[in-house]
Order: sequence, then structure tokens, then C-alpha cells
Amino acid sequence: MFVEGSEAVPVNGRICRSGQTTGWHCGVVTTFKQTVNYGDGDIVRGLTRTTVCAEPGDSGGPYVSAPSSKRRVHAQGMTSGGSGNCDEGGVTFFQPVKEVLNDYDLKLYTDD
Repeated sequence: MFVEGSEAVPVNGRICRSGQTTGWHCGVVTTFKQTVNYGDGDIVRGLTRTTVCAEPGDSGGPYVSAPSSKRRVHAQGMTSGGSGNCDEGGVTFFQPVKEVLNDYDLKLYTDD
């Protein structure tokens, strides 16, 4: 796959993620700007909610748009957490990549 940018997938758009535990899985974006309370005072704001499954150990893995016919994707973010599993499905959240790039004054380099 080749990263060609970071255009956000819209609600109901296809999205895929990779995780160390479960590998590649896909689903759809359901909501933006979610606040998630992971417990013990760990509250994270600005997350995107998806139907992509994940399991412990997948956190931090990349989210990308579903690949085009030319195997091109847009970077979306990094897995934050969720609930459920990849046998029965679940809900996951990711930190949008554009927010991280802006917060740390970073630039996304793409495959041209």
C-alpha cells in the first residue's frame, strides 16, 4: 500500500487498521469528536469511533482509508482503544492523524 495523503474518511466510509495482535481488519467510521473514559481518570477527547474490531495489543496501530484499486490509502490515525473482539465484533476509537501532526508540528511524507 502507498500513503498518498491524510484526507479524512467521512461517516459511513470504509476504514482499515492494522494491529500487532489481530493484523488487518476493516469497518466503517461512525462518529467524530468522541470523548472516551478509559477509567482511572484516563479521558481522551477528539477520537473517531469505528466498527473495526480490535483486541488488547492492537493499540497504537495505524488506521488508513480502505485501499483504492491502485492500493493507495490516506492515513487516518492511531488505535486508541475500544471494546469487543474480532470474533464477535466491537467498537474502536482512533486518534486522528491530522490532530497529531498539527499538535507536534509534524509533516506526513507520502509515497509519490
